[in-house]
Amino acid sequence: MSFAHLPKMLASETEGWSDIAQSHPAAKRLLFCLVMPMSLIPPLMYAYAELANPGQVFPLSVPTISGFQLWISGVVLFAVQLAMVSFMAMLIQRMAIAQDHDPGYEAAYSLAAIAPVPLWLSSLALFVPSLSFNVMVVAAAWVASVALIRHGVHPLLKVDDIRKSRYIANMVTLAGIAAWVGLMIISAAILSMLLVSWSI
Repeated sequence: MSFAHLPKMLASETEGWSDIAQSHPAAKRLLFCLVMPMSLIPPLMYAYAELANPGQVFPLSVPTISGFQLWISGVVLFAVQLAMVSFMAMLIQRMAIAQDHDPGYEAAYSLAAIAPVPLWLSSLALFVPSLSFNVMVVAAAWVASVALIRHGVHPLLKVDDIRKSRYIANMVTLAGIAAWVGLMIISAAILSMLLVSWSI
C-alpha cells in the first residue's frame, strides 16, 4: 500500500485499491509491514503527550504516571491493536460469507489492516497539546476510516453485487466502531488493573 494513494482511496474504488487487489498481499506481510509499524504510533504518541505535556491532552491521567507505567501501557495498547486487526479480519470474512461470498482471510485482513490507518495517523495530533484539537482530528479520522471501508469492500473482497457490497460495508463499519470502542475499554480496564496493582 502506498500512502500517496490514501487520499484518493477515500473517494474511489479503483485508485490505489486496484494495486492492492492485484498484489494479493499476504496477511503476514501486512502484519509486519503495515499493522505493526502503524500500531506503534499511538502508544509512542501517548507516551510523548504524557511526558511533554502531562495532563493537557489527557486530564484524567493526573498525577503523571511513571516512565515504566508508560512503557507497560504502550505494550498493552500495541498488543490489543494487533489482536483487534486480526479479530476484524475474521469478522469481515464471516460477514461476507453470510452474504454467500467468501473473499478469503487474506482479502479480509487487507481491508481490516487498511481501514484503521487514518485512526493510527490521527494520534500524531498529540504533538499539539489540546484536547479539543485531538478530538476533532480523531472525529475526522473516523470519517476517513468509514470511507475506506465503503470503498474497499468491492475491490478487495470482490463483491460485485452493489447491494451486498453496501450491506457488508455497513456491517463492517458498525462492527469496526464497536471493536475500536471495545479496544479502548479493554485497554483502559487492563491499565486500570495495572495501576491499582502498582499503587498497592
